[in-house]
Amino acid sequence: MATNARGTLAQLGAFVRNIVRKPSETRPLGQFAVGTAKVAHMLESATTGVRAPIAGPRSQDVATLLERQIVASGVQAVDVAAQTNTQQQKDMGVRHDWTGALDRASRVVGTDEKTKSLVDPKELVGSELSFITDNLARLLESGHPMLNTVSRYYFSASGKHIRPLLVMLVAQATSTATKRQGKSSAMVGPTESERIDYSLMDRTASQNIQSDLESRHVNQLIQNATSAAHGGRPYTPFVKEGMTILPTHRRLAEITEMIHTSSLLHDDVIDHAETRRGMPAIHQRFGNKMAIFAGDFLLARASMALARLRDPEVIEIMASVLCDLVDGEFKQLKNLEEEDNGDAPMARPDESAFAYYLEKTYLKTGSLIAKSCRSSAILSNATDDVVEATYIYGRQLGIAFQLIDDLLDFTATSTAQLGKPVGADLELGLATAPVLYAWQQFPELGPLVARKFAHEGDAAKAWELVHASDGAIARTRALAQRYVDHAIEALMILPPSSARDALESVAHSVLTRKK
Repeated sequence: MATNARGTLAQLGAFVRNIVRKPSETRPLGQFAVGTAKVAHMLESATTGVRAPIAGPRSQDVATLLERQIVASGVQAVDVAAQTNTQQQKDMGVRHDWTGALDRASRVVGTDEKTKSLVDPKELVGSELSFITDNLARLLESGHPMLNTVSRYYFSASGKHIRPLLVMLVAQATSTATKRQGKSSAMVGPTESERIDYSLMDRTASQNIQSDLESRHVNQLIQNATSAAHGGRPYTPFVKEGMTILPTHRRLAEITEMIHTSSLLHDDVIDHAETRRGMPAIHQRFGNKMAIFAGDFLLARASMALARLRDPEVIEIMASVLCDLVDGEFKQLKNLEEEDNGDAPMARPDESAFAYYLEKTYLKTGSLIAKSCRSSAILSNATDDVVEATYIYGRQLGIAFQLIDDLLDFTATSTAQLGKPVGADLELGLATAPVLYAWQQFPELGPLVARKFAHEGDAAKAWELVHASDGAIARTRALAQRYVDHAIEALMILPPSSARDALESVAHSVLTRKK
């Protein structure tokens, strides 16, 4: 049922009140991105009706998962959950290593010499992922040779592609789940078999834009480039073992990778990075201005592609990731500044400090993973319990991923292994989980954290104390294990499938990755 005028005005009022209440969204980029998405959602709802909540049969299980809390400051090195899970892996004879997961993302293999893994993801999404670099290059066609070169620079290297992998696996895992009834947006219907014109993804959503000659030229460039994408079948669903990846899922995977890569471009300038993915950082090759412009261009093209999915809910969810990325950077910059109560969020290594650190971790890393998983389930037209379960999975997996990343900063043996300088977090003045756990044992870390390891020898001293502590690294790994366990528990809301097994395998592999 269409929303009436009064309902539309009420939505507009709520939108304005939200802008006032949420400081992360009042920053110019965040306000524009999320504000635009919310207005689009409101207008779409006025004509097609709001996507009504459909709880689904496992809604109570999801509610229970959402209520569960992890007390990070008290996690011990010997974690019962971790021990149990490790033993289960041994009993099953399953190989859960990050190399295997990376292979599943690109070459996608999942076997060892003695036994096959739970599932061979090469049979699920390998062929789809093999097109992603070419598809991205087509989406980024600008007609300007230098802009093409700079914007595609990081895509020419061998990235993990973990986010596109997750989007596609979630698409498959939710394709057989309980569905909403009715057509909920232009390219989301009650069944995958419904006749949908997926070429809309590459056509402008506004007829008026055709009078803008520059925009019309850009649109034609993109449409010409993408029409031959994906081996000449860009609008054909991919079906394997009765599970489906829709063209909209593929485009979402590409959008997710563009957003992620744009954040890398900006981060590398801010952090004065020297290398990325085994090659000189983009600003080292092309300069700061080019790097920033390329990052902005990636966001612009991601936004265009997102709008052309023509799903207001997905647009709003993915646009909010931009707010989260900026908010996370602000939290990282302000973690030692005093708040209104006269105390800094990370003034001491207590639970409030861990909560602040983990929230920042979610905003900077977990949000994009979690919300792209959620959006993938929405594009599958899944019921709310399934959608929320994929979000919980992505959120917990994203936090675990970053925890291990922070751990590797202390355990990696070389820059070549890690893909960035070892100890980079300390050099940037960042107090991560290993430092917080060591700080609980060594109070002398406090002054070093307070001055962000700015004095000569501070970073080396902190490094020594982390390694001298009774289990700071092991406790960080145990904390990551808790999040992985929670992520896998959320997966059990989804119907059994080989895609669900693959998602579980990826979660396990996070804990043992080496880079």
